Amino acid sequence: MILPVLKYGHPILRQKGARIDEITAEMRHLISDMKETMHAAKGIGLAAQQVGKALQLAVVDVRAVTDRPSTLHLSGQPAEVADFMPVILINPQVTPVAEPVAGPEGCLSFPEIYAEISRPESVEVTATNEKGKKFTFRCGGLLARAIQHEVDHLNGILFIDRMSTEIRQELKPELDELQTSTKEALKKKIKTCNPL
Repeated sequence: MILPVLKYGHPILRQKGARIDEITAEMRHLISDMKETMHAAKGIGLAAQQVGKALQLAVVDVRAVTDRPSTLHLSGQPAEVADFMPVILINPQVTPVAEPVAGPEGCLSFPEIYAEISRPESVEVTATNEKGKKFTFRCGGLLARAIQHEVDHLNGILFIDRMSTEIRQELKPELDELQTSTKEALKKKIKTCNPL
């Protein structure tokens, strides 16, 4: 099922996700819906907060992007990125293993807003998959950037928090407009749910 993606201004996007200790049928259903939602929105990553669940859960799939390379190492050996996608990250931990580089980023919660963001070029990731199995890998390029972006979401951090002051100032009119329209939509929803 395709879920609605929350937009900037929704309070859940600022919530740190709760740790997941058990992978229930309901959790597997949510993972399936998140993968479907991400692909339908033509995104390369989606965090649980973006679909209204404050949990330590994200899905990533970079296969659709062919002009920005990714690298992947499993057990110290180079691996085929496409064979590893989509990757489900439950309770992920990310450790930078390279210097930061700037690169373009967008976000499904910020339609049509893009900016250069500086992030470590490579990271080591430890997470649990949808079968409850812990795994570790090292990745670089677009995959590393996408995972860091999603793990930020899981901690209530948005990509605008990583922008330079100048870029954020430039984007202020669009960001303010998006935040205002999201908050107005939420107020309308509350009014229709709670008639006086």
